[in-house]
Amino acid sequence: MDKVIGTAAEAVADIAEGASLAVGGFGLSGVPEVLIRALHEQGATGLSVVSNNCGVDGRGLGVLLAAGRVSRVTGSYVGENKEFARQYLSGELEVELVPQGTLAERLRAGGAGIPAFYTPAGVGTQVARGGLPWRYADDGSVALASPPKETRDFAGRPHVLEYGITTDFALVRAWRGDRHGNLRFRRAAANFNPPAAMAGRITVAEVEELVEPGELRPDEVHLPGVYVQRVVRLGAEEAADKPIEKRTVRP
Repeated sequence: MDKVIGTAAEAVADIAEGASLAVGGFGLSGVPEVLIRALHEQGATGLSVVSNNCGVDGRGLGVLLAAGRVSRVTGSYVGENKEFARQYLSGELEVELVPQGTLAERLRAGGAGIPAFYTPAGVGTQVARGGLPWRYADDGSVALASPPKETRDFAGRPHVLEYGITTDFALVRAWRGDRHGNLRFRRAAANFNPPAAMAGRITVAEVEELVEPGELRPDEVHLPGVYVQRVVRLGAEEAADKPIEKRTVRP
């Protein structure tokens, strides 16, 4: 039951070429930076990433992206990364954009064993009709577009069929975790971490504070250890490394 792994490098060592990853975080909040850096050093390429966003230039998943390690991204917001835009528009990167709530539910559904569900989000748009550019060609034309999705009426209202997401691995960050993998997230850092952790067949959690089993009360556990296979304890400096994406202060 002790799921603690000695180092981040050991925890991501078996992530293979072409693996799929669900990654927690929103902007730069709650991003598993240490695991991402370890994966960068490990060298796996051709990764398919599912995450709300793909970090920024030089931080978060932006590190893997800049190194050419990511081949496909399923996400919701990608506006803060210039290298992401360059790769997407030049045809180097395949991108599936998903409404934010739908993305969260697709991850949660996959983790809960729900193969698909209907949602009103996206009805009447290219999300439902298809035609969203997933990949561009060298000449700027659309090489691969999203297919149309099944729609169905419920109580007279149209809904779009969306599929649950599962991935080979998930990388998440938690505030506190015990040796059994039970996790507690702090404030906004919860964001996409719980559903991402649920979606991974092998979930690796970096924790700012490691506690012994029983120290987390049942009502404090945001994600039970059944969803977590590996736990990595962060050092003091690693735990304190929490960059702010956009800092606004008074004159």
